[in-house]
Amino acid sequence: MSKISKVVARQIFDSRGNPTIEAEVFSKNISSSSICPSGASTGSFEAYEKRDKNIKDYNGKSVFNAVKIINSVISKNLKNQNIHNQEKIDHILLKLDGTKQKTKLGANSMLAVSMAIKKLSSKIKKIPLYKNFLVKKNYLLPFPLMNIINGGVHASNGLQIQEFMIRPDGAKSFTQAVKMCFLVINNLKKLLTNLNLSTSVGDEGGFAPMISSNSHALQLISKAIKMSNFKNGKDISICLDVAANELFKKNKYSIHSKKFVSVEKSIQEYKKLIKKYKIKSIEDPFAENDWKSWNKFMIATDKQIQIVGDDLYVTNLERLKVGFLNQSSNAILIKLNQIGTVTETIEVIKFAQNIGFKTIISHRSGESEDTFIADLAVGTNSNQIKSGSLCRSERVAKYNQLLRIEESLGKNAKMNKL
Repeated sequence: MSKISKVVARQIFDSRGNPTIEAEVFSKNISSSSICPSGASTGSFEAYEKRDKNIKDYNGKSVFNAVKIINSVISKNLKNQNIHNQEKIDHILLKLDGTKQKTKLGANSMLAVSMAIKKLSSKIKKIPLYKNFLVKKNYLLPFPLMNIINGGVHASNGLQIQEFMIRPDGAKSFTQAVKMCFLVINNLKKLLTNLNLSTSVGDEGGFAPMISSNSHALQLISKAIKMSNFKNGKDISICLDVAANELFKKNKYSIHSKKFVSVEKSIQEYKKLIKKYKIKSIEDPFAENDWKSWNKFMIATDKQIQIVGDDLYVTNLERLKVGFLNQSSNAILIKLNQIGTVTETIEVIKFAQNIGFKTIISHRSGESEDTFIADLAVGTNSNQIKSGSLCRSERVAKYNQLLRIEESLGKNAKMNKL
């Protein structure tokens, strides 16, 4: 039996240049490490991210206390535990914390350790990480939901909607999926350049041009799809992440313009966009506690598009159960650091798949070179993955890992269903 000998943590930096945690778990002279990501657009029900909040030290963003917790409390309590018993280890962490939102240890402390344990278990077993989750054969590659225009809190332009994405629905392999996205992104760059608009990128690698109209962004993407000789809505589909929490005030929304309007009016405007631009997926169309509006939207769209809950569910099983009973959505975004352990994440994925939801594994805006989510997507046969654009190494690292996995599967490599 391989036992944990010690756990060591350190403060390093994420893709936004903010401090984050790397945990390294040892079993004798073998070790594996993992890095916890961090979000900018966060739901209020997410697990707690522990930061020092000392303004004089890294403007309050340092994680030295969380590192100290790992090096002392967590390391001591996990010593001699069986590295392959992920559930037991994660439950030790949960018991040590003892709070609903991980406020004692911090979800970032717990997750960095939890992911590193899963990696070390795979390393000792001498199997790829993706083979150490739920699926044991017939692995499927996820479709990328690739962010190509940033708005909202991920960019400093005037776009209300946070992410404009493309999904290569016509791809027969992951290699082809990436190529299709590459062509559209490059043609979009040409269009922006011709219009003297900036091709600088936001936090997640998508372009962040100074445009303020959702329709303008959608027109540009539609044109780029056509320039790439693809058919919008068939070969390539446009998908949105609205992040409506940021656009909600007094039961009204400013999704489609800076003016706040009723839920009914917002749904009407959504339906126009869906029809005109053949949109296939919308994430967080309404705020995290506005359950009635989510249900109205599901009914209004007659379940014809993918409606994804992110802030609504925050990878939390109890909230997912409420959403299922309320008929709020038909898909869930999975973010490990929203809940804090690998075991809890897997439980949510299993439940979501059992009730017929699509599962979409997601990065955060503050990412790292860690490719854990790429293996998680394949190892759970999740339908899609969000890892930003084909830009910035912390985003591309996940796509590169999926290309490696596809290569290793050889003739058995197949794309998932949408």
